[in-house]
Amino acid sequence: MNRFAYRTTGLAIQTLSNLSKAKVHLHDTKNIPSGAKIFVVNHFTRLETFILPYYLHKLVKQPMWSLASPELFVGALGRYLESVGAVSTANPHRDRLIIKNLLTNETGWIIFPEGLMVKSKKIIEKGRYMISYAGAKRPPHTGAAYLALRTEFYRRLLLQVHQRDPSFVREKLLPKFNISDPESICREGTYIVPVNVTYYPLRARMNILNKLAKRIVDDLPERVTEELMTEGSMILSGVDIDIRFGKPIEAALYLQTQAIRKDIQGVESMGYEYPLSSIRNAALKVTQRYMATIYGMTTVNHDHIFASLLKHSLRNSINTDTLLRKAYLIIAQGLSDLPIHLHNSLAKNQNHLLIGDDFGKWFDFLSVAQETGVIKKKNSLLIRIREKLSTIFDFHRVRIDNPVAVMANEVEPLKALQKKISCLSLLPDFWLRLKLYRFIRWKHERAFEEDYHRFFILGETKAKNIGRPIFFRGRSKALGIVLSHGYMAAPEEVRSLAKYLAGKGFFVYAPRLKGHGTSPEDLAIRSYKDWIRDMEEGYLMMSNLCRRVIVGGFSTGAALALELATRIDVDGVFAISTPLRLQYLRSRLAPVLDTWNRMMGKIRIENGKMEFVENKPENPHINYLRNPISGVRELERLMDHLEPKLKKITMPALVVQSQQDPVVHPKGSERIFNHLGSEDKQYVLFNFNRHGIIQGKDSKRVHRAVEEFISYVACLPGKYANKTTSRRYFKK
Repeated sequence: MNRFAYRTTGLAIQTLSNLSKAKVHLHDTKNIPSGAKIFVVNHFTRLETFILPYYLHKLVKQPMWSLASPELFVGALGRYLESVGAVSTANPHRDRLIIKNLLTNETGWIIFPEGLMVKSKKIIEKGRYMISYAGAKRPPHTGAAYLALRTEFYRRLLLQVHQRDPSFVREKLLPKFNISDPESICREGTYIVPVNVTYYPLRARMNILNKLAKRIVDDLPERVTEELMTEGSMILSGVDIDIRFGKPIEAALYLQTQAIRKDIQGVESMGYEYPLSSIRNAALKVTQRYMATIYGMTTVNHDHIFASLLKHSLRNSINTDTLLRKAYLIIAQGLSDLPIHLHNSLAKNQNHLLIGDDFGKWFDFLSVAQETGVIKKKNSLLIRIREKLSTIFDFHRVRIDNPVAVMANEVEPLKALQKKISCLSLLPDFWLRLKLYRFIRWKHERAFEEDYHRFFILGETKAKNIGRPIFFRGRSKALGIVLSHGYMAAPEEVRSLAKYLAGKGFFVYAPRLKGHGTSPEDLAIRSYKDWIRDMEEGYLMMSNLCRRVIVGGFSTGAALALELATRIDVDGVFAISTPLRLQYLRSRLAPVLDTWNRMMGKIRIENGKMEFVENKPENPHINYLRNPISGVRELERLMDHLEPKLKKITMPALVVQSQQDPVVHPKGSERIFNHLGSEDKQYVLFNFNRHGIIQGKDSKRVHRAVEEFISYVACLPGKYANKTTSRRYFKK
């Protein structure tokens, strides 16, 4: 190895990584042992041969050598690869060099057990690991396992014999490995470390590298074109590269057989070329073990879920909403319980799959599937071209011609995931909707129970019935209402209104906003985005139970209802005592105090913080008696977030306000009303001298105003009127 070339390559890779948008994430590095190591890695791109030696060198602080295809060792490229520690698989001294390095632990080794780039990621054939290439099939190479076992065999032999006859070891055995000093043999064992590399998203598109190569080289080979399109896009477009290390496999554990111990005793006849047939069977077992570990560590992402759902679908005509419901349930309901690894985007809230696709996960996948002809879109239906998921494609073009099949193939070895996807694919849409409704309701109940116990404060936390989400069944599933409570309150605040509306025949659900119904310490760590997600889930729950949905709320809950209506085409929205301007002076100091508290936290001066202020609520049996400054700051952020979006609200709307509200300035609600984009809107002003107008004296007048609005909307033609749904599911 030319160490100067090796270090120069490392600097070049570091510079390239700084210039590119690719993000490398290393996982479970604690699994890397201290002894001699062979890293066995899945091989999908040329990138692995460059980035892995660089990152492994940084982790283990020793050079990394690797095996590479003989076709690369031609001319200047071949000389360069040799200088940076690459060895041709056709090199006759390959095994001797690897064993020598491992015995002395001078370097680590990287070996790709597939023996080539598996561009199709198709490695499972009838339940067995098989590599397909140019029409032929073969099992993975056992070379890495065999070399690790041979190394450990020789290590034990050399160390044992050296104690009895040092001269024999020095004169007969060590020269076979070009080792001069017995003390240079590492006393630690030999390990195989399984490594999985997963890329997301996988997109092959024309890019600047591809265009530049075409200008420089005439008649660019199709293979090179494909690799530049695929891997160039990865580098330039911001791919996530998840490198995951599995638990090491100790070679010594597989040498505990009578046959192998007998071979170790045959010292006099031992030489490097000794066949060691007793190791062959053990090598097969080790190979199966690390292959299962490598592909069991695939980092599952959205593309895998979407592609697998298409593959498992029983019909070629698939409803888009149905497929997305299945994806949501698979991710949100069960992946965390499976023995698999998740991309960081799957660990987050998945409401965006059913509301707006804010992160473009579905739209991006759909674009690729349409461009490559896997699906055709017809209104809300996806027409799957089944042949595109089953036909064998050209090895060097599969990543361009059919990336969806590649995505599905990659997670095929994850049996638990495949079983879950297969089972969910069999469910009809009405069962999916019911399942989704039940899941969200269960999720909210569990979250409340967990938060209640975590943040419980004796003498301050209210009874459980105050903070628990409220659900009332109506007489018909024709229309459901999502009703949100206000800041520092709990679902109990809107119970009387919810009960009144349920008495009129409507289904009503009042979700608990995060941080509420427990204690002020809980509220202090929440953001307005948490409350938005709670409102979204309330809508998802009700929209999967009822045909039409109206959202509304009181105070901060009203602002959340309006915010939801800016993004979702609900049937109507009502807002009671909505805060756009706050009356009390302390709210204006919230940004300053919040910044001050954060600064005190950073310099660890806890006594300098002013985290809570006293609160004197109208309903002390419901509301907190302490108001977190950070919560007021989040409330103001919600109002700032909402105001510019009000023009997007076009459905029927009702705004209700009290003229003498001591908390919410009436001009704020007028401003909301004037900014609404709805043509069909109503402003109702009462003259109560309190903020909580949905409870107490004369609150029935407010209830009736809301009920009249809902009844009016219920009589309008619904946006779901032409949507075909199960009569049995939506029966009255």
